Amino acid sequence: MSLPQLKPSSLQSHHRTIASRRILPSSSSTCSSSRLPSSSLSAGRPGRRCARALGGGGQLIVRCASVGSSEVVPASSSIGGGGASSDMAGKGGASVRVKAVATVKVTVGGFLDGLRPSRTMDDVNDLIGRSMELELVSAELDAKTGKEKQTIKSYAHKVADNDLHIVTYEADFNVPAGFGPVGAVLVANEHGTEMFLEDVKVVTAGGNSDVIRCDSWLPPKSGDAKRVFFANKPYLPSQTPPGLQGYRKNDLAKKRGDGTGQRKATDRVYDYDVYNDLGSGEELGAAGARPVLGGNKQFPYPRRCRTGRPRSTKDPQSETRSGDVYVPRDEAFSEEKNVQFSVKTLQSVLHAAVPAVQSTLIDPNQGFPSFFVIDKLFEDGVELPRAEELGFLRAAVPRLLEFLRDGPGDKVLLFDAPANVQKDKFAWLRDEEFARETLAGINPYAIELVKEFPLKSKLDPAVYGPAESAITAELLEAQMGHTMTVAEAVKSKRLFMLDFHDLFLPYVHKIRALQRTTMYGSRTIMFLTDDGTLRLLAIELTRPASATMPQWRQVFTSSTDTTKSWLWRMAKSHVRAHDAGHHELVTHWLRTHCAVEPYILAANRQLSEMHPIYQLLRPHFRYTMRINALARSALINGGGIIELTFSPQRYAMELSSVAYDKLWRFDMEALPADLVRRGMAEEDPTAEHGLKLAIKDYPFANDGLLIWDAIKGWVQAYVSRYYPTAASVSGDAELQAFWTEVRTEGHGDKKDAPWWPKLDTPESLAHTLTTIIWVAAAHHAAVNFGQYDFGGYFPNRPSIARTNMPVEEPVDAAAFEKFLDNPDQALRECFPSQVQATLVMAVLDVLSSHSPDEEYLGGMETAPWGEDTTVRAAYLRFNEQLKAVEGIIDGRNKNRKLKNRCGAGIVPYQLMKPFSQPGVTGKGIPNSTSI
Repeated sequence: MSLPQLKPSSLQSHHRTIASRRILPSSSSTCSSSRLPSSSLSAGRPGRRCARALGGGGQLIVRCASVGSSEVVPASSSIGGGGASSDMAGKGGASVRVKAVATVKVTVGGFLDGLRPSRTMDDVNDLIGRSMELELVSAELDAKTGKEKQTIKSYAHKVADNDLHIVTYEADFNVPAGFGPVGAVLVANEHGTEMFLEDVKVVTAGGNSDVIRCDSWLPPKSGDAKRVFFANKPYLPSQTPPGLQGYRKNDLAKKRGDGTGQRKATDRVYDYDVYNDLGSGEELGAAGARPVLGGNKQFPYPRRCRTGRPRSTKDPQSETRSGDVYVPRDEAFSEEKNVQFSVKTLQSVLHAAVPAVQSTLIDPNQGFPSFFVIDKLFEDGVELPRAEELGFLRAAVPRLLEFLRDGPGDKVLLFDAPANVQKDKFAWLRDEEFARETLAGINPYAIELVKEFPLKSKLDPAVYGPAESAITAELLEAQMGHTMTVAEAVKSKRLFMLDFHDLFLPYVHKIRALQRTTMYGSRTIMFLTDDGTLRLLAIELTRPASATMPQWRQVFTSSTDTTKSWLWRMAKSHVRAHDAGHHELVTHWLRTHCAVEPYILAANRQLSEMHPIYQLLRPHFRYTMRINALARSALINGGGIIELTFSPQRYAMELSSVAYDKLWRFDMEALPADLVRRGMAEEDPTAEHGLKLAIKDYPFANDGLLIWDAIKGWVQAYVSRYYPTAASVSGDAELQAFWTEVRTEGHGDKKDAPWWPKLDTPESLAHTLTTIIWVAAAHHAAVNFGQYDFGGYFPNRPSIARTNMPVEEPVDAAAFEKFLDNPDQALRECFPSQVQATLVMAVLDVLSSHSPDEEYLGGMETAPWGEDTTVRAAYLRFNEQLKAVEGIIDGRNKNRKLKNRCGAGIVPYQLMKPFSQPGVTGKGIPNSTSI
């Protein structure tokens, strides 16, 4: 994964600096500047966690952050510099004097040292007042010419500053009568380094003020490439003030680009491309090549952001993988997020480095010699290896080693005990926990109602063997204790299943042709008991027919017979590996990260930043494109972590494409629709949330519907504020272009599907937006932030099954005898290897962590700006509703009648609690798919 070069000596001081600079002091005695927290100091898109107070009348305040030295350059004694070039509203024809104060923030002192520019030319520009140009744009047209009014220009000059982290600039404007209201500001950065512009405040002589939110990076030496930032009041396209219409269209055109050339890190161009950058054919030839996902019938897929990197000469269909993966500049991580992510990643890599070092002396595919050794990862830790012992990881770790060894007692690294291990170390062995986690674990989207029996495959029986399942009614009735027939259980909605049969079966032989992995198609049947819990009944594992062998399948059940009991445990481990793969490739990556990126691209290409829907959606897109780019670099790419550690190996992303083709539908991504599709709920207008759940104690659904309703209420209120009629929705050109592009470009391989909703009423618009926000925020939180709690102890969720069932025909007599002699060892050999297990544990630790600058759903840090009291009141209700949800969830987790979330050794279900502290907490719903 692409990481910045870290200065070890800066890491510890950075965290102290962040803590001491949560609120920064005023930068000048001559003006009262807004105070900004450290989360606004950024190498990406800072958060908006700051007070925006302004002192003194007649000031325009621009707050910025810049990558550069932390030293304060001596201020110029002169004030002023560029004269006014046009007019603005004055009384009686007299011009008004308006002052501009720009506040520039540097990064944490020298932490990103490699990005520190030379200050010489910037100092000269600051001295002569040519480092930043500001222009005021009128919202009105010239009454005489009918064209845009000439802007008012002024250069900003650096002024005295006593704060090490803030540099301020001032500019003066002469604003003659007739200019009209300021509708936008143009800004040009003449520094040799980029700077972050947070907002602009325009204050008239009478004390009236308007804040223009910017939150954007300005590239160095932008010159004629001036950025436009619109006044904070949102406008539908048809309501745009005439003086701003041209700026609105031109800004969108710039963001769309022309689809050519290789993108630079400072660009803000949003364009589409297929997933043709996952393979390493350029370096490894055919072995490293991977198929192109998207844009073809064989492997349909959503689109990702175009980078423009050149094509591979050895694999012309694919893009080269050199350098960092481009994302538009404003999509990058903030500095605080980048630091936390980088340090956390390196620490976790170091965890995984220890068994990697050990494996240089032993078989790299060696499993754990005992469960005792597994437990030692959490109990005793492991001693840090010397840098020279790290082998292929040596380049990534030395600086971190030096940093970690600065403090006392840090020569031993410990994996934190996951929540389920803290609660019940042996829970993974129990059938009840296996079943409970289908309702309250990290993949609650897999379980479905058995709607008909016998179970039948939809695959071609001529290719894959008999379609009817080997699970018989007699077997299930015996497992149910003959309390009812299967027909009665189906009719009363008491049978449920995990169905990984048809998705995985076509890939079984392909995967088995790879080394040290295996695969089956599987079905797992569960029975709903009278106390609301699920009882595990049977597991069917299937190997399809091949040219040399017939179909093999067998049904496994729990038993008092010791041999059958150990086979049952092994069968559960295979299903857990299937569930882990389905979760990571489908429920998590495909349905959140991958599916959301087209919404981000389309919104930025077709919705102006002054569009109310853009302003609604923007917080829910934070960091998603950057984390997706990092995933393509190291997680889902050929030879990446997913291929190294999950059963499908090189076919992992192909399976994700198959799932997209067969299963993904936008209209089924809303939580209520998803529950109904899986048979886990039915529509009932008299029931709470309008749904009757098939399992009353279904923690994910119970809590998720509270969140869905809260999002729905907020979005409906917001939409009704701007779209009073169906005509106002269908007549919004930008909105319709956005939704058309989502369907025809971002999800272009499904553009002709009949289920796409039409945006033709306020109701259909609100439902569509609610679905997008649900997926980006709550769906992702439900399947992400519990990964370490449930998967950190890998016997509970092994990412891979490496050996076949010992009874698979033709039976390997020697392997079967070995199993009979030491079934414990046979199970551990089926588990991931030491390197695979610790690598997955390390990655899950990273992915389950909340950043210190996290912005949570309904949090006040992203409350809407502006003077619209209706919108602000609706958001406040949203915030209060989510706070109430936290209390409801706490109450449910203490209710002993709810046995799927409360009981001895049970991890309480908190994944739908909206708010959290930083770190691995097992709760919290960020606004966006941010990790």
